[in-house]
This record gives sequence, structure tokens and C-alpha cells, in this order.
Amino acid sequence: MPLLAIETSCDETSVAVVHEGRVLSNVVSSQTKLHEEYGGVVPELAAREHLRNLLPAARMALREASVSADQIDAVAATRGPGLPSALMVGFKAAQAAAFVLGRPFVGIHHHEAHLYSPWLKGQPPVADFAHFQPNVSLIVSGGHTLLVHVRAELDHHLLGSTVDDAAGECFDKAGKLIGLPYPAGPEIDRLAEGGNPRAYDFPRPMIDDPKDDFSFSGLKTSVRYFLRDHPELLDDAQRLRDLCASVQAAIVDVLVTKTIRAAKRLRVGCVTASGGVSCNRSLRQRLAAACARERILLFLAEKSFCTDNAAMIGILAERKLKLRPAATPHDADILPNWALG
Repeated sequence: MPLLAIETSCDETSVAVVHEGRVLSNVVSSQTKLHEEYGGVVPELAAREHLRNLLPAARMALREASVSADQIDAVAATRGPGLPSALMVGFKAAQAAAFVLGRPFVGIHHHEAHLYSPWLKGQPPVADFAHFQPNVSLIVSGGHTLLVHVRAELDHHLLGSTVDDAAGECFDKAGKLIGLPYPAGPEIDRLAEGGNPRAYDFPRPMIDDPKDDFSFSGLKTSVRYFLRDHPELLDDAQRLRDLCASVQAAIVDVLVTKTIRAAKRLRVGCVTASGGVSCNRSLRQRLAAACARERILLFLAEKSFCTDNAAMIGILAERKLKLRPAATPHDADILPNWALG
């Protein structure tokens, strides 16, 4: 029987229905426009929107899946990490649904779910775990940049993370300095397509550090001082495109270099990438080229599953119930700072 999944860790309200590795529905309600005027996500506003959107999203997900509530066999939700007030809405709603229906409940780690999103393929989406193999996984988003060694299904080890700003945060903050609208990452990607990535030489923080951690605050600061010294650049359309391409190249260089280095060191034949920033065209192209050179298989999450979504929560929950059955107590609490082990 199907599993109902809920994701509300940040500013997307998402509800999905999955069944035996197949995504029957995946409804996502974005709050980007709401937070645009503030230049970032406002936690309390996000929580209020989740309260407003969750029930309509659940009804739509059930309707699209042609499933009734009493046919649901289990319920899952993101337990952490994330914004506490936002997490609380989806997690407690899922617990209540599981309790009322008398079904098992599973609390899912948001980042762990991203690890498995690259295996969702096709239309309708199906989890292709038949081709699963040990890999080094790059999870890159607005709030997190992680490198993870996935040794086997449900067996993973965190290699490194960001020591300050995440890659997506650097994209957005650099874009804000340039004067681009929030979220600035997609806009930098668009403008960079017509720019010269070698026009301006920005630092590649920690690119030569043998450890697997990341740092992007220095790059953001470098962009700030560069714009202080060259304000006229923003009035020239081509130089603006060159700037976006150069900033993007610095971020992507670090991400690709560290990911490939880790894969070679651990002697894995597969790399995966997921998270919102993995939608970036340059990152996808550069990863593909680097993996081809090193004869490493590459699995990229499809763009519809890169950003926060309940489908990946449901797929992982279903997998956990099958491979390592253990329900989460109906009175368990959220874990906003839950670290990926």
C-alpha cells in the first residue's frame, strides 16, 4: 500500500505519495515570491505559509495519486535539519495523520533523502536502485554544502561540510551585492551563460586543502571589495555577465575539484549530486566533463528533485521500512540541528 510523505524544512510545502519505489504524486508549493522582498527566508512567515498550504497540498497529492487517506500504509515527514518552526508544521501533521490512521510513522533526515534523489528517474519517476553502487555524493544547496561517502544503501559517512557559508548562500549573497533579485543563484546562472568565466580572478577557498570541507565566505567578501572598487561595472551589460560567470566559475571549481578528489581517493566509480544548487548548468556540465575524464559514473538528481520535495522523503522512508524496519515514535520531536552521520 502507498506511503504519504511531507516535507516542510524550509520554504517549500511538499506532499507526495509513493508506492514500491514509484512516485505517484509530488506536489510542491513554493514560497519564493513571499520571501523575495526580504532577500531570504523569514522563518515565521514560512511556518504560516506551511499551515496555509499543507492541507490543500495533501488533498492534491492524494487526488493525483488516485489514493484515499485510508489506503495509506505509512506516513513519513522530514524530521530535520531545517527551520524549527517550519519543520514543526509538517512533522506534527504527519505524526497526527499516522496516529489517526493507525499507521507506522518515519521521521527522515533531509540530507539523507537528498542522497537518494539522484536515483529517481523517468516519467513517472521510479527509484532505480537496481543500479545503486557506492558513491561520493555532493549535496549542495542554499544552506548546506556536504560531501558524503555512501558505502552502501543506508550506510554513509560524512566526509566534509561547509565551515561558514554554503555554496548556495554564496551565490545568493554575491547576487545581492550585484543587485540581482532573490534567489540570485538562478539569475547568476542565466547571466553567466553569456559571460567570460576568466574575466575576473576570484579566490577558490580551500580548493587545495586536502580535507573535504568547504568555505565560501572569503569569496563573498572578495566580490564585495571588487564591487566597491569597480562600481561602474554594474552599468555595463557585458561586464556584468562576465562578473556573474567569474563568480560562478570560482564556486563551481571548488565543488567539482573537491568532489572528484574525494572520489579518486576513496576509489569509488560513481559520483552523485543533488540539492538546489545542483540545478546550476555550469556545475552539471563541469561535473559531467570531470567524471568522463576520470571514467567515473555520474548520477545527477533530476531538476524537479534537486530542490526540497516530499518525493525523496517518501522514497527513503519506504526504503528504510523495507531494508531496516524501525518506526519513529508518534511522540518524537523535530531535530532542527540533526547532523548527518
